[in-house]
Amino acid sequence: MKLIKTTDIENAVKQAIYEACHNLNSFTLGLLEEAKRNEDKKLSKEIISQILDNAALAKEESIPMCQDTGIVTCFVTIGNQVMIDGDLNEAINAGVRSAYNDYYLRKSVADPLSRINTKDNTPAIIHVKTEVSDNLTIKIAPKGAGSENMSKLKMMNPTDGVKGIKEFVINTVKEADGRPCPPIFLGIGIGGNFEKSALMAKEALLREEQSANQEIAKLESEIKEEVNKLDIGPMGLGGKTTCLGVFINAAPCHIASLPVAVNIQCHANRHVEVKL
Repeated sequence: MKLIKTTDIENAVKQAIYEACHNLNSFTLGLLEEAKRNEDKKLSKEIISQILDNAALAKEESIPMCQDTGIVTCFVTIGNQVMIDGDLNEAINAGVRSAYNDYYLRKSVADPLSRINTKDNTPAIIHVKTEVSDNLTIKIAPKGAGSENMSKLKMMNPTDGVKGIKEFVINTVKEADGRPCPPIFLGIGIGGNFEKSALMAKEALLREEQSANQEIAKLESEIKEEVNKLDIGPMGLGGKTTCLGVFINAAPCHIASLPVAVNIQCHANRHVEVKL
């Protein structure tokens, strides 16, 4: 059995949040650099240049790359040979609390009805699954409301098929327009049931590679191509680059339903993985 201390979890979460909010990952930076080279319009190139300059300044000056430092979502995978000396959820929330207070990150979490702020950005959204190992892995994603608010879920007819899925995704992006701060990433969940599709869509945003399933990979490429023809462009001001990446997770579903969820992520594609 491997014993992991809650204090180690707290410190790892705190550091991961700092990293996610201040240092844009190399995967996203590479896609932005490529998009800048491929853009034809002067304004589109300039906007992407400013996004890249902002990311560099955030890293250099240790300031958040965006003022909306989000609500923290954690995808936890815990091995069957791992023992924790306390409450996992509380350890994660302690790390969130410490990060948002000590690093002066904006606290954006509030009661849904009274709108009274919790004042420490807790509670985090925590999803836990198990595996056969002696590892504890936490994927951490602070996500802002601008892109999250543009996300959608639809219980489609099975007869809608791939064509209907594409139309739903494209229309979701069209309606969002420049509000989610493009260039965007799209996490798409297909199948499962109502809540499973949404969960798959959010988790898909943490990927940095196309699906290993050829049929799904083809759909990812086709959707990205169609979205980039919309001429929404960087910050909604036109251009080739509306979407930097499309990632689809799929699961079997009931024969009478076709759940499809679209989770939109802004260009501040913040996620960090820690292993203990």
